Amino acid sequence: MIPNFDHYKEKWHVDSDDVIKPGLVAIKEALSLVGNPEQTLHVVHFAGTNGKGSTLTFLEAIAQEHGLRVGKFMSPCIVDVHDQIQIDGQPIAEAEMDRVFQQMQEAGLSGKLTDFELLTVATFLHFINGKVDIALIEAGMGGLLDSTNVVTPMVSIIPSIALEHTKFLGDTLESIATHKAGIIKQQRPVIIGDLPDEAKRVVYEEASQKNAIVFELDHHFSVKQTTEGECYTNEAQHFQLSTLTRSMKGAHQANNMALAITAFFEVASVLDVPMSKTAIRQAVKKASILGRFEEIMPFVILDGAHNPASAEKLVDTIKCEFPGEPITCVIGILADKDVQQILHLLEQVSDDFYFVDFDNPRAMAAQKMLELSNATSKTVIFDYAPFLQAQSESKQRTIVSGSLYLLTAVRNRLNQLND
Repeated sequence: MIPNFDHYKEKWHVDSDDVIKPGLVAIKEALSLVGNPEQTLHVVHFAGTNGKGSTLTFLEAIAQEHGLRVGKFMSPCIVDVHDQIQIDGQPIAEAEMDRVFQQMQEAGLSGKLTDFELLTVATFLHFINGKVDIALIEAGMGGLLDSTNVVTPMVSIIPSIALEHTKFLGDTLESIATHKAGIIKQQRPVIIGDLPDEAKRVVYEEASQKNAIVFELDHHFSVKQTTEGECYTNEAQHFQLSTLTRSMKGAHQANNMALAITAFFEVASVLDVPMSKTAIRQAVKKASILGRFEEIMPFVILDGAHNPASAEKLVDTIKCEFPGEPITCVIGILADKDVQQILHLLEQVSDDFYFVDFDNPRAMAAQKMLELSNATSKTVIFDYAPFLQAQSESKQRTIVSGSLYLLTAVRNRLNQLND
């Protein structure tokens, strides 16, 4: 379910299915009916298990600091459907959503697509209408059969690969990597993060078949901590950039930053934009993303760690930022995730857990999560908003995590209380 998307579907009498149907046949047909807007966009395509959103956000900031008009498409939403489609950081306005829905209605798209496919078409139309210089497109699930995989990007980026969505992508790293590597296109470079060996082999094989150059973290480029900040080095470009300072917390964000800087070499080359070290420094300092170790109120942090790999990064960041501090965890997780492993990891930094229900058909019941937890102190809590406010007032460090959908619910609930 995409919040507020049904409003436009009903208003414009455009039907679509609230299901997942991997494949590109339907969306290719639909895009041809609206003039194939995706073919005239300069795209950077992102796929991977974790790090897509953060890498995209770093690249967005770098591109904007270089004077480019940037469209971005991310999922899931933070508040509602509008924030999934943005230009220069501004969510698509209601009038603009009406405009693209009118275009889709007149093209006869009703009944032809799933919700996410329809949203993907809307995104491409908005970016064309808004005359963006560059479109940053995040795959919804997988890559190979994802509806976003109709683009021919300037460069593809795969920050990480781990087990996820096994029902659709397969239950091995090799099968999941096959889906992620599906975004690699003929003679278009791909930039990869620290991938498991099984996944890396798949990516390199796919790149070889497509005659695509691979730029790999800690092989072709790297980032190191120095006394003056972080230093980025790109061996392939004979380029070094020192005294970098990030606002986004966590050692893993250094890698995401490095992926974004590397990608901008390709963007700058295609768009003929002179690269500015000053602009890159300003960009990585400004870059921030909601739901990534975000302090929504004093002492209360939202982090969308929704699988073991991201939970491990969250644990490392907590240990680094709050060493020795008592931590309270407020948790809600989708039932199709590795819930037990996520909880096991978070139990390394906390023994005080509060489990919550949230409005999503895939959510695991709070009581079920409690039964899976090994924490000594564990409780089901029904109204988390006043609890979080009390935690903030009492200066008790609290992490809200487990699902990006939970974070959206928490944000909306807190906004209601503060209105």
